[in-house]
Amino acid sequence: MPRARSGPQTRKRRKKWLKRAKGYWGAKSKLYKTARLQVMKGMQSAYRERKRKKRTYRSLWITRINAALRPYELSYNNFIHGLKLHNIDLDRKALSELAIRHADDFKSLVELAKAKP
Repeated sequence: MPRARSGPQTRKRRKKWLKRAKGYWGAKSKLYKTARLQVMKGMQSAYRERKRKKRTYRSLWITRINAALRPYELSYNNFIHGLKLHNIDLDRKALSELAIRHADDFKSLVELAKAKP
């Protein structure tokens, strides 16, 4: 009896990979082997970029805070140090939003950070 090669399980597995490769260019969405390789590469890139996105946003928040501090003649590291001395635990995202949307509240934080404890 000959060996069955294209049974329902094999077809199901291949269709799963090809479905994930939909939208890729050329053979990467049509041929099983190239589609599978491209999907695996895409999954690696997606995993890596999910980690990198967190770093990128944190640096963006720090840049925004630093830019908002320049008119007050205060550097970012002195500002963060002053907040820590006063036991104010706000993350960079919240500080960035305060600097953009609520300038008066941010100014009070700056004055507090400048004051000696």
